[in-house]
Amino acid sequence: MKISFYKYQGTGNDFVMVDDRADIFPDRDLSLVQRLCDRKFGIGADGLILIRDIEDYDFEMVYFNADGSQSMCGNGARCAVAFAKFLGIIDQKTNFLAIDGEHQAVVTGDWIELEMRPVLSLANSGQDYFVNTGSPHHVRFVENVSDYPVFEEGKEIRYSSIYAPKGTNVNFVTPISSGEIHVRTYERGVENETLSCGTGVTACALVYGYQHQLHEVKIQTPGGNLKVRFTESADGSFQDIWLIGPAEQVFEGRIEI
Repeated sequence: MKISFYKYQGTGNDFVMVDDRADIFPDRDLSLVQRLCDRKFGIGADGLILIRDIEDYDFEMVYFNADGSQSMCGNGARCAVAFAKFLGIIDQKTNFLAIDGEHQAVVTGDWIELEMRPVLSLANSGQDYFVNTGSPHHVRFVENVSDYPVFEEGKEIRYSSIYAPKGTNVNFVTPISSGEIHVRTYERGVENETLSCGTGVTACALVYGYQHQLHEVKIQTPGGNLKVRFTESADGSFQDIWLIGPAEQVFEGRIEI
């Protein structure tokens, strides 16, 4: 069977997108997901996203990491919103469902503003933090992230006993100026550094905002620039979290599955 697909990227985080409103994609075949995401034997992507119909929402985003595992993906969700607009499912605003629950989003040209789920608390151990933004994230501040061994150090933390058996994503952060940080991320499920990670930069922005009493943080990643704004409640939880950045269609094609 041949299917049509589209390729999208959001600050270098790239995804295979499939309009699966007919519900024909064999999503239980994780080897198929792995093959389509393979950069040498498939289309090549950090993840695969299915757009499906679901009652009471504009659409459902079904997300798979490149290894076939599932989690929330912030950049993937922004790309899914852009794809849904391309398909004519939505216009400028949407209410959709992802693995971690309901999300709102606003489309402004090529930029997507995505409302993330509330974060109840930040956990810290020494200078490091742990934040769950729909996916688990370890956050570590370093002196010069541009030269930091992200793959080696990220892999060690990802597979450390403290996060066994499922592991975690790992983010390394260097402040650039007041209100702006540089982030690089080792992603679980991709098992490598990616050019950007939406749930990761959100986690880093919350930690940095908490440390410096900020409600908006700009983020530089290897793949481009993002922004996160939020409010912090008296109980230490974070509400009205918005991940903001570009999402772009790169190409389309057909492939045998």
